[in-house]
Amino acid sequence: MIGAPMLEIAVVALGLLVLLIEAFTERTDKRAVAWIGMSGLAAVLVASFFLAPSPPPTTNGFWSFYTADSLAVFFKRFALVTTILVLIMMIDYAPIVRQTVHGATKQAGLGEFFALPLFTCAGLMWMASATDFVMIFVSLEVVTMSFYALVAFTRRNPVTLEAGVKYLILSALSTGFLVYGITWIFGATGETNLARIGDVLRDGGEQVPALFGMALVLVALGFKIAAVPFQIWVPDVYQGAPTPVTAYLSVGSKAAGFVVLLRVLEPFFVLPQTERLLVWVAALTLIYGNLAALPQTNLKRLLAYSSIAHAGYLLVGVVCLAGPAVGYYFVAYLLMTILSFAVLIVVASQSGDRIEDFNGLSRRSPFLSFAMLVAMGSLAGLPFTAGFLGKFFIFDAAIRQHQTMLLVIGVITVACGFYYYFKVIRAMYWERGSSDSTVPVSALTRYTIVALIAAILMLGVYPQPILNALRPQTAALSATR
Repeated sequence: MIGAPMLEIAVVALGLLVLLIEAFTERTDKRAVAWIGMSGLAAVLVASFFLAPSPPPTTNGFWSFYTADSLAVFFKRFALVTTILVLIMMIDYAPIVRQTVHGATKQAGLGEFFALPLFTCAGLMWMASATDFVMIFVSLEVVTMSFYALVAFTRRNPVTLEAGVKYLILSALSTGFLVYGITWIFGATGETNLARIGDVLRDGGEQVPALFGMALVLVALGFKIAAVPFQIWVPDVYQGAPTPVTAYLSVGSKAAGFVVLLRVLEPFFVLPQTERLLVWVAALTLIYGNLAALPQTNLKRLLAYSSIAHAGYLLVGVVCLAGPAVGYYFVAYLLMTILSFAVLIVVASQSGDRIEDFNGLSRRSPFLSFAMLVAMGSLAGLPFTAGFLGKFFIFDAAIRQHQTMLLVIGVITVACGFYYYFKVIRAMYWERGSSDSTVPVSALTRYTIVALIAAILMLGVYPQPILNALRPQTAALSATR
């Protein structure tokens, strides 16, 4: 049995080891670094199933900052799996990095491209366990600083450089909101620990200043999860960033932001204004994300606006404090989003990332077109896919909490999703492409795509493994009502 904090320490040590190997092995293929990273993360993932029970939360010491409850352990594993899948995509993307960083023949820079996600993963795992604003801030900055470099990594591409600058400026702005909000909350309650803040508020502490501080923190987290009206950076950054990094931003960063949001909002749900504010943010996010995706012709931008829309569905789960529903939705979102980007990387290397570049893909590569069919169908919420059950659990939570407005908006926006996701399916199966050349797929990518398809379809009919992993958290979340 091992202690939960050892998981993050192991991932950081793995990142440092990868950097050392990259620095002292100049003549080897740098993609071997990615294999080392994936193997190490897989070992940490296996070790996460042999964790020693964590002590109960305390008011002093390390365990007042850190928790290893079921929600934290679940999202640690989520971060590990996401990072492994992103590294697999990075291997396919490596030739593009060589051409846009140091030329077609050199591999300098590739090692860092494979090492940075490991440090990002460590930050995501710390965020999942953070129960104090100090640790939330530190872990969030670890993640953000890693993404600064990853977003702008192919720096010879002007679009990528622009995306990096936008992400840097707006992330710095959101960090300012976060620090200012924490300051207000600390001034009103005298605490930074989330549990003790809840105790102060329940005892009738300074609620108005604390509510203002919470609103500022919500602005900062709204940037991270791409909630309206803080989503302005998403389309340009998602389109300009390297495609594996876009997938990592879309899944890993959003997941960590939501688990922090769940923890931060727990003590503030004793204030009725908190729920009303979140209801409106969720409603606007659903409407904007789905309507803005309708006219898109670039698949990366479409997936960017789709990411905003899915943030809206997840916010519905947060409003209802439905931890298992949010967790299951994230697993479904991980599988179908990574599958979409895995296919996009392969196709874009041959033609481009516009929807019209997928014209006739069913004749060029039946395997890739079927994979994208499953991904788009699941994102839209087609029955017998994980995406359908994810939306079902979110809407079920909304019904139980009598959130009628969010339920109606959610059902209407799902219909919008069917339209813009099925544009991609129409292009693959009904439109004629300009080329009949086959699209090659590496063995590793093929096996990964098959595994993702199988997981999407299996969880679409048998969700119990994910729900059982999250069930112990239900009583804790419901107790805050």
